[in-house]
Amino acid sequence: MYIASQKRKENIAEYLLYMWQVEDIIRANGLDIDRIRQTIIDRYPGLSDAQRRELTEWYESLIDMMRREDVVEKGHLQINRNILSSLVDLHQKLLADARFPDYSALFYQTLPFIVELRAKSGVAPAGEIETCFNALYGMLLLRLQSKEITPDTQRAIVAISRFIATLAKDFHLDEDDKLFPHDDEAEG
Repeated sequence: MYIASQKRKENIAEYLLYMWQVEDIIRANGLDIDRIRQTIIDRYPGLSDAQRRELTEWYESLIDMMRREDVVEKGHLQINRNILSSLVDLHQKLLADARFPDYSALFYQTLPFIVELRAKSGVAPAGEIETCFNALYGMLLLRLQSKEITPDTQRAIVAISRFIATLAKDFHLDEDDKLFPHDDEAEG
């Protein structure tokens, strides 16, 4: 919760990947708050009793949402799908706006990697942005498992990371109304 809150403020892409990891950690612990308390919460150093209660309540609410939204075995919580949807909306807005040629160029440089990953996935095709996040999350899992990563995969991940980092930066600029400033003439 504390890490999620910090990541949400600083980098929306890292936040989304972190939340996907939290979903998987909850699943790995059988949606059992006692196991989560033992394997995660109790291992946080220096938490006060109030913070420990607050963190426990956060995990309990996520467990409850996962059950209600039927994402116990797979899938993502609606709160996380909403973030992804907001990123997709912003992506489309940036591509459609001639004021962002660098963004468009970066996307089209990354697109061949995205198309290749979508072709390899073998599941229902995801959109471009979701495919990027799936690739980044998959890379995270491979690294956690100390699995070998091919040079081709590394090149794809570097391109996707650069693209998603740009989208994340633009997301926060947009949240602060700095990306699409209001035109005084348009309002008058």
